Amino acid sequence: MQNLETFEIWFLTGSQHLYGKEALDRVASDSRQIVESLGHKLPLKIVFKDVLTTPEEIKRTCLDANSTPVCAGVMLWMHTFSPAKMWMGGLSVLSKPMLHFHTQFNRELPWATIDMDFMNLNQSAHGDREAGFLHTRMRLNRKVVVGHWSDPEAQDRIAAWMRTARAWADWQGAKFARFGDNMRDVAVTEGDKDSAELRFGFSVDGYGVGDLVKHVEAIEESAVTKLCAEYEEVYLVSEVLRKGASRHQSLQDGARIELGIRSFLQDGGFKGFTDTFEDLTGLHQLPGLAVQRLMADGYGFGAEGDWKSCVLLRAMKVIAVDLKGGTSFMEDYTYDYDFANGKGLELGAHMLEVCPSIAAAKPSLEIHPLAIGGKEDPVRLVFNAPAGEVAAACIIDLGNRFRLVVRELDVIEPPHALPRLPVARAVWENRPDLKTACAAWIYAGGAHHTSFSYAVKTEHLEDLAEIAGIEMALIDGETRLRSFQQQLRNDEIYYHLAPGLTHL
Repeated sequence: MQNLETFEIWFLTGSQHLYGKEALDRVASDSRQIVESLGHKLPLKIVFKDVLTTPEEIKRTCLDANSTPVCAGVMLWMHTFSPAKMWMGGLSVLSKPMLHFHTQFNRELPWATIDMDFMNLNQSAHGDREAGFLHTRMRLNRKVVVGHWSDPEAQDRIAAWMRTARAWADWQGAKFARFGDNMRDVAVTEGDKDSAELRFGFSVDGYGVGDLVKHVEAIEESAVTKLCAEYEEVYLVSEVLRKGASRHQSLQDGARIELGIRSFLQDGGFKGFTDTFEDLTGLHQLPGLAVQRLMADGYGFGAEGDWKSCVLLRAMKVIAVDLKGGTSFMEDYTYDYDFANGKGLELGAHMLEVCPSIAAAKPSLEIHPLAIGGKEDPVRLVFNAPAGEVAAACIIDLGNRFRLVVRELDVIEPPHALPRLPVARAVWENRPDLKTACAAWIYAGGAHHTSFSYAVKTEHLEDLAEIAGIEMALIDGETRLRSFQQQLRNDEIYYHLAPGLTHL
């Protein structure tokens, strides 16, 4: 995974001096045992912090978390009863994602021996409610996970939040490059990049294609030859593209573009990029193979200048880095209205740029004409996406706020061969059905570009929206249009009135 730091989560335990040193020693010991146990089961390292018993300790710890780059978030647990007013100062300045873990040390009650000493020590059912009131009173964005710390379901929910907190941390200070502008006259790929940087923490800056061409032209011939040889080892390369064949120069041009983009991104420390077929001056072909391979390495990408798809794809790549299943840029393309299956089908693809991490089998490296862009025929990887459950999402800019639109899909194997479609593609059923899902997507203002993942689930995206403080509209098997439309209307009021949730 390119440019991904190693992050950790801080475990903060709340208590107070009322219980005495012996009890506080036990609280610390219990917390350390929980942290040690969870550390073997969760994707990010958990760091135990001293039991917090005073407002000064709490605020200092929260400020330390803010100023520690590797700290991706904090987990809070009130082992005993920690008066919530002690937490006001610290939580008011905390800028890192927060998870409230409502657990207790013991799994079962010791019915025969339970006494008031046990009750005073093990009262998270009491202490976490006190904490929860304050979090609600302060309007804090957070995730609440309930369950014993040995419970696999609770661990899975914590793990989902950790992966999303890692993606949020990866966004902070991240740089994304935009080669040229967006596709002319397209609305949904536009947006307020200043507001996005204030809200999400990343920056998107424009560069002329000439800046990229300098890197492309500086690539040595030996590096191009080496990369072309790698292509032949990794993919099913068309005969006309192989060394010595009639179109091998096109493969070399594609390799040179890939190496040039890599050089540009690495030199600038970028985590993703966009391009547009309307601005290719100095390039022999629209980057296809290059984009596909860069996405496979974890870079974000958006076609036609779509920077919101680019940054969301990067976040979803980071969430999915240690999960099974690929993640790709995708575009809604065309429908099959034959409702023999009761749902209808949708075919997704793009001109060239679909990530091979979602390939069902070894991709074929091919060359075909492209009717737009006015350049030479581009090389690209062609494959089908496998059957499986997918979450597809986009971020849109509504002027006064950002909305994350998410839908759940069931990808199927293409029911028929596609011998004349020379691009990577996926065929899916929408939940709950084509008509409802598409109408809901359009009511929500969803884009035609999405970030499309077999690994990232709805819970991850809910966590991302919660951390970012933005609206999320979910389209799934339970969606009903009337209630969905009403929720959009309700959100319009809520996000207009709620302080701190609109564009900053």
